[in-house]
Amino acid sequence: MDMVAPNELPDIQSSPDCRGVVIQRVGVKSITHPMLVATRDGAQPSVAEIDMYVSLPGNVKGTHMSRFLEVLDAAREPLSGRSLATLMAAMLTRLGADNGMIEMRMPYFVRKAAPVSGVESLLDYRLTLRAEQRDGRLEITQQVQTPVTSLCPCSKEISRYGAHNQRSHIIIAAILTDGAVVPVEDLIDIAEASASCELWGLLKRPDEKYVTERAYDNPKFVEDLVRDIAVALAADPRIARYEVSSENFESIHNHSAYAWLAGPR
Repeated sequence: MDMVAPNELPDIQSSPDCRGVVIQRVGVKSITHPMLVATRDGAQPSVAEIDMYVSLPGNVKGTHMSRFLEVLDAAREPLSGRSLATLMAAMLTRLGADNGMIEMRMPYFVRKAAPVSGVESLLDYRLTLRAEQRDGRLEITQQVQTPVTSLCPCSKEISRYGAHNQRSHIIIAAILTDGAVVPVEDLIDIAEASASCELWGLLKRPDEKYVTERAYDNPKFVEDLVRDIAVALAADPRIARYEVSSENFESIHNHSAYAWLAGPR
């Protein structure tokens, strides 16, 4: 096999394209990559599924796919809104692009102490970090899915004893103000405080009693969940805009109850 110097190989991607059609997003999708995530207690290892895109001018044939992986592999700072902004700048510089998007989806774990026994365990959440650079403006979105318990106020009111409850998934997507730092746990705390009761990975019998009675004393419709969260997010100066949804996996129906809203500060 003949050896050819890299600078002698044709660079087809950089050749001109005569069609003049701009591509808004081109790059790599669904990369699986180990990452460190910033938490209140320090860096936490995780494995992320990552999409990385840039815009491509209409007169350029293709982007350089390998460069996305080079940028990602060089990242060393634990993931946060600020480090994602740094990664975006590195990607745009390396790809010679003006606009781009990075999205990272990963499990996120919080060590929690049960409410009565104090026994500790991990609870898993779903974290999504997204950065989008468009027309010279960078937007950072921090999204977390939080599992909680909700108990139906109507069921409690009309029943002589008991009330039906369900596990719910609350999703908060917070678009941060410029330079803001919002620990993921802050969004989790807002979601859990708005629910009938939060969840724990490990509970003893006294904890189960607490969870059951706490939910019964704090009934919430799916509408209550998203409204209470919206009030808390609107009062936070670190958050420019937000989207909130809750899906309640009903225990007496074969369908979910759902609510979604979006708002500015």
